[in-house]
Amino acid sequence: MVDAAALSVIGPDGDAGGHECGLSDDQLLHCYRAMLRTRVFDEICMKLQRSGRVGFSVPNLGIEGMQVGAASALEKTDWVFPSYRDFGMALYHGVTPLRMMHNMFGNGLDSAKGRQMSVHFSFEEPIHFFSISSPIGTHIPQAVGAARAFQARGEDHVCLASFGDGGTSSLGFHSGLNFAGVWKAPVVFLCQNNGWAISCPSSGQTASESFAIKAAAYGMPGVKVDGNDLLAVREVVGEAVGRARAGEGPTLVEAVTFRMGGHSSSDDPTRYVPAEELEAWGERDPIDRFEKYLAQRGLWSEGDEEHVREDALAEIDAAAKEAGAQAPPGLETIFSDVYETLPDHLRAQGEAVFDLSRRKGEAAAGGGEFPL
Repeated sequence: MVDAAALSVIGPDGDAGGHECGLSDDQLLHCYRAMLRTRVFDEICMKLQRSGRVGFSVPNLGIEGMQVGAASALEKTDWVFPSYRDFGMALYHGVTPLRMMHNMFGNGLDSAKGRQMSVHFSFEEPIHFFSISSPIGTHIPQAVGAARAFQARGEDHVCLASFGDGGTSSLGFHSGLNFAGVWKAPVVFLCQNNGWAISCPSSGQTASESFAIKAAAYGMPGVKVDGNDLLAVREVVGEAVGRARAGEGPTLVEAVTFRMGGHSSSDDPTRYVPAEELEAWGERDPIDRFEKYLAQRGLWSEGDEEHVREDALAEIDAAAKEAGAQAPPGLETIFSDVYETLPDHLRAQGEAVFDLSRRKGEAAAGGGEFPL
């Protein structure tokens, strides 16, 4: 469970004690819809994977409050360097489920042109959502590099690098935080302490008393927050973003939460997560908690969740059907987006491939099982 050192704002009964979150009623309802859309998108993606229509997905169940709370503290001009468990950050900032579904299917309208696995989103707008990477922690120094570039250009953008507790054991975590501390780079490090990194519990991941305390070694503040409390996450990340934008350097935020599903669609968490632990965290559901908060403000009543969920189901189901009906990326995309002027040897190879395709037809995907 979340310890007393983790900042909380919303109590179990929804009472926030008069906390001023800086969000209007409409913005609070947008946060609520973003969380529910994230949950529905997650559910549909898992069904698509289980039915063999997409190859891979990553459950987001239980961490929607952390994602949306952090996203709400960013400006559209900021950059997100996400983990693969951050559906809500994209949805909050206006990326449509259809654009995300194009990536799930890897079709011809996918922004990555089918070159990435499912859930490895990348968007240039409405917010800069950097390409998700499967290798753990590699995006952390990339976020620092981008933040350093903002400094060099005199721009006031901020990078948010999001990663799981397992990511703190990567080389990228240590080198990224070290350089960020030295340069006072405008980056916020958001550690999603999900409780488990695949089958390794947080207690087996580090001998430190927390992940937030690691910040001291790199010369930056470390803050621990209740990751299932949307408003608490918004407050902590907002303060960190403000510090970064003011030239005061980076912050490490540890958001204590719990993934209620597997690490990925290839994982069976029932083999290692104690049932009583899962049950205890189920009672801390971030959506239920936020509903109680909205109800106290007169913004939510019984039946509202059903209406929002029905709207999300209709939208995301339609997006899945439309994306699934699209043609795969064209053969020519193999050679695009690399060179401004294609070298002669690649041009010759491309012409040979196109000729073979005209004569023999395009290659089929094969009948083997998806390796993940």
